[in-house]
Amino acid sequence: MKTVGLLGGMSWESTQTYYRMLNENVKAALGGLHSARVILYSVDFAEIEALQHQGNWDETARILAGAASAVESAGADFLLIGTNTMHKVAPQIEAAISIPLLHIADATASVLLKDQIRTVGLLGTRFTMEQAFYRERLEAQGIEVLVPDEAERDSVHRVIYEELCLGVTSDASKAEYLSVVDHLAQRGAQGVIMGCTEIGLLIQQNDTAVPLYDTTAIHAAQAVKVALT
Repeated sequence: MKTVGLLGGMSWESTQTYYRMLNENVKAALGGLHSARVILYSVDFAEIEALQHQGNWDETARILAGAASAVESAGADFLLIGTNTMHKVAPQIEAAISIPLLHIADATASVLLKDQIRTVGLLGTRFTMEQAFYRERLEAQGIEVLVPDEAERDSVHRVIYEELCLGVTSDASKAEYLSVVDHLAQRGAQGVIMGCTEIGLLIQQNDTAVPLYDTTAIHAAQAVKVALT
């Protein structure tokens, strides 16, 4: 079994989900007392979040590239960045290491294509929804990406940082998110990407008839496939 390297702490709420899913997938594949080999570097998210909202992506790249190098030195065979947003600096992180990076958007695109999804809605932070680094990765695979309108993007972003990253969920925010999902479906989305690793804490597939694609679950499942090959 290969060793998974995981950059976590962004936020730790979703990192614990990654750890659980990695181990659940290994146990399902191998049975018994098997568990995943994982090297985790968990950063202080307050520092990263402040830099995100300052637009200081170069500094976030420096911090995460250093963390990735440490994970590689500790013996990881490949790397996961346990957050959608920070894939914005994936090229800088890749340049700092010699082990492969399993990109969350590529893993998601492979599942969408398998399910014959050609038009998809995207929920996430404002950075993920509005900037090109994530959408272009999907569009390169022939997938059209729809994002919520500006007011909905504000709401989705606020709930992530002010609630989900703090471990807070509410019925009101859940209703807001499901309304956004419905609006994306009305515009032609065949499914909706939960493109922030915390969104799965708030809404699940049994909440809506619109197919949801949980990037945390997809990323963890793909990682275990790589680890076991």
